Order: sequence, then structure tokens, then C-alpha cells
Amino acid sequence: MGSKGWQEFLGSATRNIPKKGRSYYSKNFLRAFRSWLIPYIKAQLTPDNAFRPVLAYLYTDLECNMICRYCYSRGKHIAGMTFETAIKAVDWLDSVGCRVLAYMGGEPLIRKDFILELTRYATERGFFVYLPTNGVLLDEEFINAIGRAGVAAINLAVDVVEPKDGLPKAFSRIKDQLEYLVAKEPEYGYITFLNINITRHNTEDAKELTEIAHRLGIATDYHINEPPPIPYEGFSYHSDGWWITPNEFEAVDKLVDWLIEKNKAGYTMVNSIEHLAAMKDFIRGRLKPWKCRAGEITMVIRLDGTFSPCFEMYGAKEDWGSLFEGPRFDRKALDEMKKKCSPHCLSTCNFQAYHYTKSYLYTLQWVIKHAYSDFLGVS
Repeated sequence: MGSKGWQEFLGSATRNIPKKGRSYYSKNFLRAFRSWLIPYIKAQLTPDNAFRPVLAYLYTDLECNMICRYCYSRGKHIAGMTFETAIKAVDWLDSVGCRVLAYMGGEPLIRKDFILELTRYATERGFFVYLPTNGVLLDEEFINAIGRAGVAAINLAVDVVEPKDGLPKAFSRIKDQLEYLVAKEPEYGYITFLNINITRHNTEDAKELTEIAHRLGIATDYHINEPPPIPYEGFSYHSDGWWITPNEFEAVDKLVDWLIEKNKAGYTMVNSIEHLAAMKDFIRGRLKPWKCRAGEITMVIRLDGTFSPCFEMYGAKEDWGSLFEGPRFDRKALDEMKKKCSPHCLSTCNFQAYHYTKSYLYTLQWVIKHAYSDFLGVS
């Protein structure tokens, strides 16, 4: 599917997109307000300095139906999270006031029934549930089922328009699923966005995907491809997982400048302009330490129920606690670790957590982006 092909698709798809009424936006505002802003304020006002995460990433599987060259999550022959552990995770997060649950993998839809049942359990307890997926395993039956289960956001990971060597997550493979997802947004109330990893080989694709999302009225979320901070056994591309090299600096700079201009023009993006601009320093090794909030307001729950501050440290040996023993996130130890790791990491998830918790006003802006961004052009 070349440029002409996706433009023809958009012509048909955009004609069939139903309009979202006031109830869609008000529902999303209230859901984001209750799930993000209220828990964050409560966490800041907790007098005992106890660990009060606002956002938790739950690894349900490391298995995946695709092999992306840059991905160091190797899940073959590793059992996924048990449902008992998943339920315990939701219950524990509920007990500490967390209300945002994001699945991680691997590919969560390797086990659709597991995700459906867990989503129902979490949403019945007031959780804002994120579902990330490469979209290939989506079908109309599952989209309707997860919509009825109350999922709040569906994040489609797609890096290129057409599949490339090492970059199989392509728009051409999921265009029908995407069209149906967007068409069902007003009915079920969830939001849809594209998640794009900027590598050495897809800067032009990133632009095309941005335009596709904008035409469909959905958001985009950008990562800058980065190597793992610690060695991972079984990952063959530590030296070259399509990481950005000096040969691509100019192309990435032009893409970042273009994205910033589109952001300012009202294109809906998860990323702040500050995060996009930081990509230029990051690829050159000039990024300064930044106030990462991993292990403070964000956290990761591994397959076995143990804790990690972030995805990048999933395989680290430190004992940060578990669902069974409680958290062991030591602020001083985390601060020391981040002085060393943050200049080499530009985690989109944790950078947004840093950016949008600078003040309650910034956090409110994050809530508004969840609810009204495609309507108001908030960026």
C-alpha cells in the first residue's frame, strides 16, 4: 500500500466515521479526572510518604506474534502471568489508590479471553485500562467485547506503512481493524491512538502515519528507538537494533521539527513538545539527567508478580518488592540510579509522567488531552 493506497483508504474510512457527541467527551473527561488527577493529588498529600503509584504497567505475556528487530522482550516458551496473579495485582493496586492499569508484553492479545476477563474485573473497580497491541489479532468480535468490557484506551503499535525487514508492524496489515476501532469509539467511549517507534529506517513512514492518524481524528505517540540499558539474554541485536546513528541525525532532526510544528498546529499527540525536542539531544548522547518518576508514581509488575520501576529495568536483579511482600522502592537508591540511567533513556511513558506532574495544572492538561484533544486540538 503506497501513499496513493492509504489516501484512498482514508477517503473511504473518514466518510464512515460517526461523529462523537458531547457525552463521549464528558465521559472521557470524568474517567480521566477520577483515574489520573484525583489519585495523583491523593498521592502527593499522603503524609507517611508511602508508595502510591498512579500508573501501573502489568506484563501479562512476553510472547508475541511478531519479531521486531529492536524489541528485546523475548518470550518464547515463557509462561504468561497467571490469572490469579493478575487479580492480585488489580486488588493490590486498588488498595493503594492506583486507578490506571496498562497491559504490557509481548502481545497481550496472545490470550484474548485472559485480557477480556481481566479488563472486566478492573473496570468494575473503577480502573482506567490501557490496551496496547500490534493490532493483527484484533477482529470485530473482540473489539466489541473489549469495548463492552469498558477499556479506556487502545494503543496500536505501528511503525511503517508497509512491512519492512525487521519492522513488521505495518499499517497495511491493520487498516481494516483500525477503521473498525475508530468507527466504534462513539459507541464504547474508548480512545484510539497510534504508537510509533522512530528507528533508522522509518522516518518517512512516521510522517505518513502521523497524517493517517490526523485524518482519522486519533492521536499519535512517538518513541525514539533506544538500546536496552542492561544486557538481555537471547537478544541478538544489542549492537544494532536499528538504533539511530550519526548517519540518521539529520533525517531525525527534520522529522522532530516537523512533528513539533504539527503538534503546535493542533495534531493530537501524547508527547509534549519538550519530549519531542529532547530527542535531538538524546540521539547525540547529550541528554541531561531528568526527573524520571519510575518507582515513584509509575511502576511495572512482572509476570511473576515482582516489581520493577520501569520496562527498561525489567531484567534487573535488584529486589524492588512484589505483590506478596509489598514494595521496596527506595527513593534515594532510585535517585542515584536515575542519575546514571536517565541520560541514556528517553522513555515516552515516564517522560510524560515527569512532564505532566510538574504541577497540578499540567496534570489537569493531561486529563483534558485524554478527553477532548481530538475535539479541541489540545497539544
